[in-house]
Amino acid sequence: MPPASTGASTLVVAASPQPSPVADSPAPAAPAPAAPAPAAPASATAAPDRLEPGRPGYRRMSFALFAAGVATFALLYSTQALLPAVSASFGATAGQASWTVSAATGALALCVLPLSALSERFGRRQMMTASLTVAVLVGLLVPFAPSLGWLIALRAVQGAALAGLPASAMAYLAEEVRPKALIAAIGLFVAGNSIGGMSGRIVTGWIAQLWGWRAALGAVGLMALACAVVFHFMIPRARNFTPGTLNPKALARTVGGHLADPLLRRLYAIGALFMTVFGAVYTVIGYRLVEAPFNLPQGVVGSIFLVYLVGTVSSAAAGKLVARLGRRGALYLAVSTTAAGLLLSLGDSIASVLLGLVLITAGFFAGHAVASSSVSRTATKGRAQASALYQSAYYLGSSAGGTLGAVAFHAGGWAGTVSLGLLAVLGVAVITLFGTRAARRERLRPVAVTPVRAAVQN
Repeated sequence: MPPASTGASTLVVAASPQPSPVADSPAPAAPAPAAPAPAAPASATAAPDRLEPGRPGYRRMSFALFAAGVATFALLYSTQALLPAVSASFGATAGQASWTVSAATGALALCVLPLSALSERFGRRQMMTASLTVAVLVGLLVPFAPSLGWLIALRAVQGAALAGLPASAMAYLAEEVRPKALIAAIGLFVAGNSIGGMSGRIVTGWIAQLWGWRAALGAVGLMALACAVVFHFMIPRARNFTPGTLNPKALARTVGGHLADPLLRRLYAIGALFMTVFGAVYTVIGYRLVEAPFNLPQGVVGSIFLVYLVGTVSSAAAGKLVARLGRRGALYLAVSTTAAGLLLSLGDSIASVLLGLVLITAGFFAGHAVASSSVSRTATKGRAQASALYQSAYYLGSSAGGTLGAVAFHAGGWAGTVSLGLLAVLGVAVITLFGTRAARRERLRPVAVTPVRAAVQN
């Protein structure tokens, strides 16, 4: 990826001292010498209204968005661990039941861009609150779906409602958090995603074993309701948001500009391919574990998703990975980790499968955190649209992975699903390699490179 486009240069500009507000008052003709005032820290002068660790509001913001991330993934993937039970209840195949997941992620992918445009007009905080509220209300209705068709339709509505949250959250963080703390803040939001995905699947697994899949979905709805209440009372008001107008032509120009940016296009493709792997693996793994040679009960299958804790750690550590290896280095590490996990999961022992899932989860969440934070830092205009396009690609990858993974499993067993995952991981590696070569070509251009730009090119 071209180093000059990573957004790091924006960070340097933001950190430079700004004129003091008191400069607006008339200056005396001959000022008397006076003791110099203590220099304000660069962070304070650069972004006096931005949040950062240690400043008021940062902890509340982190906790609120963590809760929103928990609710988002718990609701979005609430049926994933229950697919074998849903198949048995409605007499459906794995491919048919997988649409209860793919319909939600596909609807989210289609609606995230228009809802992000509404957030430009009405505010990030308002959009996130409305999206979470509607998604929770639909989640409380989902357990009463009378047929598979109704279940898929309600899940599609739920996914469309959730579409207003991820892109708005990324834009909110980009506007309200200091650039140096942005990757860590987004990492915490992504960590909330992993906790939500893990807890939702574990809860549904054990409750489904005891009382059935409908009771399990009801429990997830109640958990998401609690998270929505926490979010509503904890999220700080936006200080740096400026309302825009709903102008379809301007929106089209902004979207076209983002799609014309080579770096953003690569980041969108990386997000989609990583999520293809993740969606395929976690849609199908339940079917594999309830069959021979494992024959695990539903509750134990749900507990397998404890490996999401690894994703919580790897996404939160994404900032440190980038600082040590650079963005492309962190992506190479995520790719190799994911590929190793896919190969290990081919073993017929539960230990091999578990270790494979651990590596797949760690690689995926690290890669997602790096790619999504790079989008937020690269886009200097229309951040909501830039994040929305990433989310669209990301969740289209999830829909494709869930459906294609189930089809591959039906055709070739777990090896078929792994083959699909390896193809997607290979795509990420090729895209990242292309970005690395593009960066090298840029460094060799006969143009003056300032010391500041050279220092931040990784």
